[in-house]
Amino acid sequence: MIAVAEEALALLLASVCPGCDRTGTLLCADCRRMLLADPIATTTPGGLTVHAALTYEGVVARSIRRVKEEGATMLARPLGTALSTVLRTRVPRGALIVPVPTSRPAFRRRGYRVPELLIRRAGFHADRMLRQSRRTQDQRGLDRTARARNVAGSLRARGVDGGGREVVIVDDVVTTGATLDEAARALRAAGFRPQCAVALAATPGRRDTRELAVGG
Repeated sequence: MIAVAEEALALLLASVCPGCDRTGTLLCADCRRMLLADPIATTTPGGLTVHAALTYEGVVARSIRRVKEEGATMLARPLGTALSTVLRTRVPRGALIVPVPTSRPAFRRRGYRVPELLIRRAGFHADRMLRQSRRTQDQRGLDRTARARNVAGSLRARGVDGGGREVVIVDDVVTTGATLDEAARALRAAGFRPQCAVALAATPGRRDTRELAVGG
């Protein structure tokens, strides 16, 4: 027990705040306030409504990148708190919460699936209903048209009949919305009814409207 506490203390002392680079803290109080949910709504090219808890910029973007690229999974807790603000009001009763699947190379590299980790930290259960049916390129650096072409037909539901059950699709960051549209297509093909998508953050270019009241 003492060894675990000492290891945790050593980790904390070696930490650097992703927002302001302050040492000795995983996330300082000032930057933590930047992770409080400020929901916005947008739509994908296919017309799916997306509710995002945050805008992907500044402290938010750096915190998410640290989770995805540096293994800072402890940051998933405050980020998950922001995500929970939207999930609590946007998931219909009885609906499944379906994360966008993580590619095998990304899972091998990280050892965890980011959307699922965030859903769990938000206090919800992730229903792993989708899988990749083919490999895709890294979406970074691709324009809107190339992103849509890259993911088209790349997802498939896991051999189940949805029977008209409602689902909410969850991803960490929405950029163009191409991946969410592909997830919705695959779920509809299996008999599910996607109601909307929820993202932890939306890039500034996806900011359509700011939601004055979550659930309103």
